[in-house]
Amino acid sequence: MTHDQIHQILSGHRRDVSAALMRAGLSLAAPLYGAAISLRNRLFDRKLLKTAELNVPVISVGNVTTGGTGKTPVVAWLTHQLTSLGYRPGLLSRGYKSLDPAGNDEKRVLELLCPDIPHIQNRSRFAGGQKLLQEHDVNVAVLDDGFQHRQLHRDVDLVLIDASNPWGFGHLLPRGLLRESLSGLRRASAILLTRCDQVDEAAITQIIAQAKTYTSVPILRTQFTSTGFSNSQGENYSVGDAQIDWSHPHAFCGIGNPIGFQKTLSSLVGNEVPLSAFPDHFHYSRGDLDELSAAAETPSVWLTTLKDLVKINQPDLNGVPLLAVEIRLEFLDSSQPLLDILASALHS
Repeated sequence: MTHDQIHQILSGHRRDVSAALMRAGLSLAAPLYGAAISLRNRLFDRKLLKTAELNVPVISVGNVTTGGTGKTPVVAWLTHQLTSLGYRPGLLSRGYKSLDPAGNDEKRVLELLCPDIPHIQNRSRFAGGQKLLQEHDVNVAVLDDGFQHRQLHRDVDLVLIDASNPWGFGHLLPRGLLRESLSGLRRASAILLTRCDQVDEAAITQIIAQAKTYTSVPILRTQFTSTGFSNSQGENYSVGDAQIDWSHPHAFCGIGNPIGFQKTLSSLVGNEVPLSAFPDHFHYSRGDLDELSAAAETPSVWLTTLKDLVKINQPDLNGVPLLAVEIRLEFLDSSQPLLDILASALHS
């Protein structure tokens, strides 16, 4: 089942009998998941489950839903800010199963976006943090996708909410995409509302109002803007570059929010870009790429994400150029409230 088919079912857009039965079955499982997560959070809140603490400040970047909220460009922005302030940051993440000894896709993308920043992956972030401090000269740790990983103490909890699908269809896993109840937002130090350019102002106002029923922390509006395109050989391009035929672009990706990616591409290129969506963290075989090429109608250029490009690592698909869009975080509100929170945590 494709990403889009799953979302059609979870969102309720599919109203046939089989989709309704699947939603009913998933609805039975969601309360069990919710009860387990709620119990776990209460145990941490009451300190019956312990947290381990590193000897440096920890800044966590996470979310309350599964799927792509844009953590990677936020982590890149954060490490650049810390470096510019004179700190020596290191990265901690869980790591996902990789078929490549060089590391998984997210680690390799962060190596491109954050060169010279040490990065340790370990299911136990505390063990990873100890290794980071033993092997590298760092004085602050950035925890990627750490909001629910409460075993490690953090000094700042930065939570991302994707404005294009803020509440994961309004249900806990597996009926929806929520990892925990929205009451978990009370643990946040600040909230970044991402992809605000993809929804109207009324939707943004409604999202902020709902978030404020759980927390009074700063909520800052952001978007992701393109800095151009690049290929696996490090060559850079912009839309309209004469070296690339932009007449019939096609896109593919294996990320958590393919629709958000498609909207970003379409706004860059100026018209809707056909998209083939694969599951998050998908590993492409030669056969997958051949099928992709065969199914497309005479693409002039293939567009994908950096996360996908690092796994494929080739400049073209069957002779058609393959480019990844490069994006950066842009604040629509002043970033100063977040910078003040970071400064307070780092100086305490």
